[in-house]
Amino acid sequence: MVAVRSFASNAPVAPKKLRVILDEVRGKRVDEAMAILRFMETPHARLVAKAVRSAAANAENNYDMDARRLRVVQAFAGDGEYLRRTRPRARGRADVIHRRRSNLTIFVEEES
Repeated sequence: MVAVRSFASNAPVAPKKLRVILDEVRGKRVDEAMAILRFMETPHARLVAKAVRSAAANAENNYDMDARRLRVVQAFAGDGEYLRRTRPRARGRADVIHRRRSNLTIFVEEES
C-alpha cells in the first residue's frame, strides 16, 4: 500500500493546539474525519480539514485510489517558523514573545 501525503507549511497555529485536533482524526476514515472536523468548535479545525481534503484529492487523482476507502493513517504537527515579538515590562525591560507556527502533515492510505 502507498501512503499519500499532504503538507501544510507555516500554518498560523501553535503545534500544541493542532495536536489536540489531530488526535481526534488519526485512524479514522476520511469522510468520518471530515464530519468530526466540521463540528469542532475550534477555528483551527478548518486548517486540518483542508489538509485532509488535499491528501484525499492527491490519493484519488494521482494514485487512482477509491475516495470512499481512504483512511487517515498518520497525522502530526511539527514546529514551523516562529515570529519573535517583544512585550514591554517594568523598569524599561522587555520580554520576548514567540508567535508559533506549525508544519502539518497528513498521510492517507486505502483500506484493503
